[in-house]
Amino acid sequence: MDLGDRYSRLCILDGATGEVVEEGRIATTEAALRRRFESVERMRIAIEVGTHSPWVSRLLSECGHEVIVANPRKVRLIYKNRKEERRDRRDVPGAVGAHRPALLAPIHHRGQEAQKNLAMLRGRDALVKSRAQLINHVRGAVKATGKRLPRWGSEAFARKATGALPPELVTALGPVIEVIASLTAQIRTCERALEVLAEAYPETLLLRQVKGVGPITSLAFVLTLEDPTRFAKSRAVGPYLGLVPAQRDSGESKPQLRISKEGDAFLRRLLVGSAQYILGPSARTATCDVTV
Repeated sequence: MDLGDRYSRLCILDGATGEVVEEGRIATTEAALRRRFESVERMRIAIEVGTHSPWVSRLLSECGHEVIVANPRKVRLIYKNRKEERRDRRDVPGAVGAHRPALLAPIHHRGQEAQKNLAMLRGRDALVKSRAQLINHVRGAVKATGKRLPRWGSEAFARKATGALPPELVTALGPVIEVIASLTAQIRTCERALEVLAEAYPETLLLRQVKGVGPITSLAFVLTLEDPTRFAKSRAVGPYLGLVPAQRDSGESKPQLRISKEGDAFLRRLLVGSAQYILGPSARTATCDVTV
């Protein structure tokens, strides 16, 4: 099943022979998918990771089907190795999933509650990025007139910049300052909600004992990993988040490269920020030993 934003493509195969039984398309909506799959015999359905795969996989599982969410990297490898068959790319997950699902390296989406809470974290992050972009715009516009704004913090920027703009830019930048002030208020609201949410996860309290790790970083860590038992060893978390050096093997040469940067970029950025805080000037006042 190839998921699209409005419509998804179906290719149903016979489990015994592998022959195509049905091909078509279906609207990518909850109502359409329930009508199609709720009253049919149990199927093994292969889909690829994407925007719609979390809720679609949950819905199809509720309908009683076995759902395989394929790793897109593995699907591309399989497709490249099957060029001689001239098979349409959309058929590959279903064809392989029907007979050898392990080749798709199935992944498991996090639960609906964790996904909802992560959306709060990412929403706050989007607001912070938007504010930073607008602040940089204001600073750049002022520099173009030969003047320069002091280095205020983001929280206080809107309040202090209002009376510090050059007279000729008040009309142009006044509305931007108002938007920055509104974003700052919204960010504060999000952060208060996230602090309350963090209290529902006792694990975050342990993580926050490390100086430099606050409610946002600890909550993102807990929600992203969700089930720590899926990691055989704690050392596996580093590679999972792309925080270990990559390595190139070429004969006897095995040079160590930069970190792989695989996995969740949002959490990796938060962890790197915490590490920089810990290893920076604040390290002199740290109350505990931390190995990064």
